[in-house]
Amino acid sequence: MNFEKNENQLMIAQMVRDFAEKEIRPNMMAWDRDEEFPLETMKKMGELGLLGIFIPEKYGGSGFGYFEYATALMELGKVCGGVGLSVAAHNSLCSGHIYYHGNEEQKQRFLPKLASGEFIGAWGLTEPNTGSDAMRMKTTAVKDGNDWIINGAKNWITHGLSGDVSVVLVRTGELLDTNGITAFIIEKGMPGFSAVKIKDKFGVRASETAELIFDNVRVPQENVLGEVGQGFRQAMQVLDGGRISIAALSCGIARGAFEASVKYAKEREQFGQPIAGFQAIAFKLADMATEIEASELLTFQAAYRKNNKLSVTREGAYAKYFSSEVAVRCGNEAVQIMGGYGYTREYPAEKFLRDSKLLTIGEGTSEIQKLVISRDIIR
Repeated sequence: MNFEKNENQLMIAQMVRDFAEKEIRPNMMAWDRDEEFPLETMKKMGELGLLGIFIPEKYGGSGFGYFEYATALMELGKVCGGVGLSVAAHNSLCSGHIYYHGNEEQKQRFLPKLASGEFIGAWGLTEPNTGSDAMRMKTTAVKDGNDWIINGAKNWITHGLSGDVSVVLVRTGELLDTNGITAFIIEKGMPGFSAVKIKDKFGVRASETAELIFDNVRVPQENVLGEVGQGFRQAMQVLDGGRISIAALSCGIARGAFEASVKYAKEREQFGQPIAGFQAIAFKLADMATEIEASELLTFQAAYRKNNKLSVTREGAYAKYFSSEVAVRCGNEAVQIMGGYGYTREYPAEKFLRDSKLLTIGEGTSEIQKLVISRDIIR
């Protein structure tokens, strides 16, 4: 296997690095403090091609693969986990679901606007009372002529307020029936469709989160994604790919925390020398560096399989589980290395720690990843 980054990865890494330093770093702490979703910055990333990285050029995308996609998220994560999460959710979940499971008319209708940033995308599976237990969802769709009437709510939805297009999974059959869930494309402004912002989050505060509310929302048959009843299978496939993006973002946050720690440890002096010279600190840096390297290898292994249309169920879970836990450990160690300074917003460590924690929860908790892995092993 060739471990060198390809030309496209190097180009994208530099482009994202430059953009992040100019557009994100100067504003990220204000966005974090105010829980402000930087919509205009997202749209600028659309102009750069970052909101349709793996979408083919014929649908307005950049036409790259998952190596390039993972690289972009790693670079974003090194600066701001909240912005990185928004890019990941837009690409992997909303656009990805339409690209992999939509018909040609749906792809032509929605993907160019999503890839360009004209539209912001959302994706809804979780509900107020069903997280990992998605088969017990209560949001329902009932057929009415050529339309469907949707009632219920979805929770913890990225871009729930700002999203122009939301792909949502809704029960159209019996409870616990794997063939009883269907995916719908919901468009902003449909009567009865509204959203409420979720506030006071611990981390990724620059990424907008909301509850979606459906009150007799009438959706035309043409907005059904794929076959009626196939939504759950579609969602599991979408999450397999989405977990690669969360793994990549985790790698970025972990590396950001590591690089900040190295810089601090070289500059901070105690007992007449930089603290990097003390074995207690140096060994922390060694552990962080080793785990980040392992995380990136697992992530690019999953990306390789995705590019080659191989199963990524177990490999995506490996990468997401390990990398997200590593991100938390690196964030925690960064705070420890910086001591009292690491506990303040003046230094970056506390934000890396706060942003990292969601990655062990979203798109399947660490416990769910272990369930996916163990089931696949036993099978």
